Amino acid sequence: MRTILSNTGEALYLSNRSGNCKSSEHAGQYLNRAADLSRRAGFKKIRFRGDTDFSQTKYLDGWDDEGITFVFGIKAMPNLVEIAENIPETAYKDLIRQPRYVIKTQPRTKPANIKEQIVQERGYKNIRLQSEQVAEFEYPPVKCRKSYRVVVLRKNLSIEKGENVLFVDIRYFFYITNDHKASRAEIVGVESLRQENLIEQLKNGVRAMRMPVDNPVSNWAYMVIASLAKNLKAWYALLLPTKGRWHKKHKREKRKVLRMEFKKFRNFFIVLPCQIVKTGRKLVYRLLGWNEYFDIFFRAVATFRHQLRC
Repeated sequence: MRTILSNTGEALYLSNRSGNCKSSEHAGQYLNRAADLSRRAGFKKIRFRGDTDFSQTKYLDGWDDEGITFVFGIKAMPNLVEIAENIPETAYKDLIRQPRYVIKTQPRTKPANIKEQIVQERGYKNIRLQSEQVAEFEYPPVKCRKSYRVVVLRKNLSIEKGENVLFVDIRYFFYITNDHKASRAEIVGVESLRQENLIEQLKNGVRAMRMPVDNPVSNWAYMVIASLAKNLKAWYALLLPTKGRWHKKHKREKRKVLRMEFKKFRNFFIVLPCQIVKTGRKLVYRLLGWNEYFDIFFRAVATFRHQLRC
């Protein structure tokens, strides 16, 4: 079970449990603790998001009363599918997804899709997305006393074999939220922002999930220590100054360090060859190498030499 701050990728809570335990079990309790921690840190607005396993319906009313917004995937249960199928066709609107990034130069020509050609030539079964539409309706979950906005995403898929279309498959995906200001496309897009890369960094970057010890207490201690290393990387980036003449460049560098994988951060900011020379009444740290991030490194050193404000 992992609770992660989306803004910076910091691990707020980690729970070490047995392997046969679902990751979403007791997730609502840890989300409540994460909300309290975020408020103490000064956050004014809190938003929860997660996939279908984390739609803790018995907690939704409490979060709504506290002013916490949420967007959760919710399982395509038969009653929800029936509601979606009975929505008038005119209520569905085509979903236009925003590009993941803006191309600053000229767009490159896409390479030929060799994999798609092989699938067709060898007659493999292929699922192709034809179109996406969104609609919405109000729905009161069984464990809630209120009704909430449910955005339904309808995907029109064609099941193909070789160049022949076998049949058309309609699949529904549901998102429950108390956010009535965001558009349907924004709700679907926000929930689709995955955390797999952050989880992968906890597992393989700082190896918080690969515990070399032999009992639950030491495993827990190792996991906490390793996850703090990942948080230190985020704090390192957040403390970088961005004022002055080059503030735009420094903001880009700050974001670059914040999104950097831990292995790269370790190689360019921590594992640095250094010669320590004692001369007179001072110590001289002589770096024996150079890399492209030394400008950021020296700005960080200058910042850390001053007393930090709490």
